[in-house]
Amino acid sequence: MQYFWRFLGTLAVLVVTLNAVPQKDEVILYYGNGCSHCAHVERVLKEHNLEDKFVKKEIYQNLSNAEEFNTVCDEHKIKLMERTIPLLYTKEGCFIGDEAILTYINGMNKVLTDLNKSKTNSSKREEVTEEYPLTLPLLIGAAIVDAINPCAFAVLLILMTTILATQNRRKALYTGLAFSFAIFVSYLAMGLGLYSVVTHFETTHKFMIIIGVIAILLGIFNIKDYFWYGKGFLMEVPLSWRTRLKSLIGSIVNPIGAFFIGILISLFLLPCTSGPYIVITSMLGHSETFMNALMLLLLYNFIFILPMILITIGVSFGMDVNKAEEVRQRNLQRLHLAAGTIMLLMGIAILFYYI
Repeated sequence: MQYFWRFLGTLAVLVVTLNAVPQKDEVILYYGNGCSHCAHVERVLKEHNLEDKFVKKEIYQNLSNAEEFNTVCDEHKIKLMERTIPLLYTKEGCFIGDEAILTYINGMNKVLTDLNKSKTNSSKREEVTEEYPLTLPLLIGAAIVDAINPCAFAVLLILMTTILATQNRRKALYTGLAFSFAIFVSYLAMGLGLYSVVTHFETTHKFMIIIGVIAILLGIFNIKDYFWYGKGFLMEVPLSWRTRLKSLIGSIVNPIGAFFIGILISLFLLPCTSGPYIVITSMLGHSETFMNALMLLLLYNFIFILPMILITIGVSFGMDVNKAEEVRQRNLQRLHLAAGTIMLLMGIAILFYYI
């Protein structure tokens, strides 16, 4: 009897394995909801009545399809950073990007011979490796804007002053690192949440143009704070929030408390740090698979908290907190100018690329 159950178990594993691996004669289109390049391919297939010739598998919301997608990529030795959608699996090999896929379809069906003439700007990119010269510099630039943000510096310096007033430098080191890690975790979670929202909608080039305009406006507002600091509104934590913010920081007594208070304080920082993050996360939701987006968000948030870590280490080893605050105040408007310039250039680059 036990051999019978073993046979059934082996058979079940075999069935699951066969289902997880695409058959050689299948033509499978891996796509994601919200991916404009995927939508372009699907639209062309529908226009030419070719949908029945392809098996379509969505990978953003379907875990088994995502696992199968990675299995296909492993089999064809597609590097992790090159795994993007749309991806077409055929017996001839894998085709990545809308242009490559539509070229394959064109060769398979002559009704698409005029495809190159009628393509819109949404076919500019073929593979993820062609996107990275644009996306990665923009991501690093936006992370630097957040990293030099005067709000984050001010909060950390207040924290270090509070801790040093009552505890030793070793405790201040652990507390500062715990606070920085809390900011990292909180912002990573918010970024993944926004990414998930963006991928649920079919983003278009018009959407990315809107993101570019937002980046330009944020840049202009920051540059305004260089020339007319304090006039109108500030790209910083609202004045009405600052008393509550200092009260929260003053309640921190140990690294564990610093972590949980850091989660709360990250919400206070949103008005002056969320702009670049929203721009970049929206771009990732527009063009990247989840794993690529996760890796890039990890990079972004590491750059974001790096100055916090350096300041924490510096203060813990003797750097004067008051002098650090003087340096921050003296360069406050310059920081706004640097941040505004980078955001302005980012917005122009996005518009140049997507228009």
